[in-house]
Amino acid sequence: MGGQDKGLLHYQGRAMVSHVIDAILPQVDDLYISANRHIEKYQTFSYPVITDNLANFQGPLSGILSVMQQVKSAYLLTVPCDNPLISAQLRQRLMEALLATGSDIAVAHDGTQLQPVFALIPLRLKQSLSEFLASGQRKTRDWLYQHKVVEVDFSDQADFFININSPDELTLKPEIRSTKPLLGFAAFSGTGKTTLLTKLIPALKDRNIRVAVIKHAHHNFDIDKPGKDSYQIREAGAEEMIIASDKMMALMKKNHDDLIEPELQPLIQRLDTRTIDLILVEGFKHERFPKIELNRTELGTPTLYKDDPHIIAVASDNAIASDGMPFMLDINHIPAMVDFIEQFIFSWKS
Repeated sequence: MGGQDKGLLHYQGRAMVSHVIDAILPQVDDLYISANRHIEKYQTFSYPVITDNLANFQGPLSGILSVMQQVKSAYLLTVPCDNPLISAQLRQRLMEALLATGSDIAVAHDGTQLQPVFALIPLRLKQSLSEFLASGQRKTRDWLYQHKVVEVDFSDQADFFININSPDELTLKPEIRSTKPLLGFAAFSGTGKTTLLTKLIPALKDRNIRVAVIKHAHHNFDIDKPGKDSYQIREAGAEEMIIASDKMMALMKKNHDDLIEPELQPLIQRLDTRTIDLILVEGFKHERFPKIELNRTELGTPTLYKDDPHIIAVASDNAIASDGMPFMLDINHIPAMVDFIEQFIFSWKS
């Protein structure tokens, strides 16, 4: 990157480290940033910034040791700043493997190679790491394998391990990653995406398919009501507000004015995918993930599939010259659309 600080380079409109923070924050109790330059810029992310105690920038292990020397937690989960896509199951899988095998350290393996900086390390190994660095050694892998290491299989999520190592990669919009089948509906305004969803979801439920929905709103909206206690608390300045009852829970987080349009990837990572079989997405048509295009003849809008290779089918109320489209659906025939979605789920799993 020409000597630039990768964590601060903009990816998808914001600093790369902010993507990492969003992905890892739900998985940890406390978060720390290890950095040795541009300290003030890293401090603007509102998390403690810890610099290396050893001089001359002695590599990732030096940063890990410096954090181990200042925190009280029993374990340290480490991730790099140049990997904006991180599995929402990283901590869970590493900890489960550690406990199941009685190992000292758990490290991610993407099915092809070890990912040594994606690791769960107990702080009881702090002295071992200090002695290793004092001996003049620096290689992360060499220190890890001085201990009992369990390599945790993430081959089913290999695409989450994508380092950004060149300026060209910074501008490439990645495909959306999800551990559960993900299917969107792309259409122009007025096509009836929401109306269709309200028909599809009960039909999918009748086939025992549990659905989560992510919807993009193009305008200011609020799910809370003026006058309610929660509304007053949030308006008083709370950055995040959770309302919970025995029936449901809602999290409201204020987006600041200088933020760009919401991104689909971090929203997916907020879902509890253990309770669902399928994620349906309304909007986000410019993101790279499988979609069904919705088209109604009366609107006279152009088709989208020719410019989006991720559109896997077109649902319309009239025949369309397919020009190589893989599948055509009748937008008014819900059972046929559910059949197609069910086959999509099956093909995703296989």
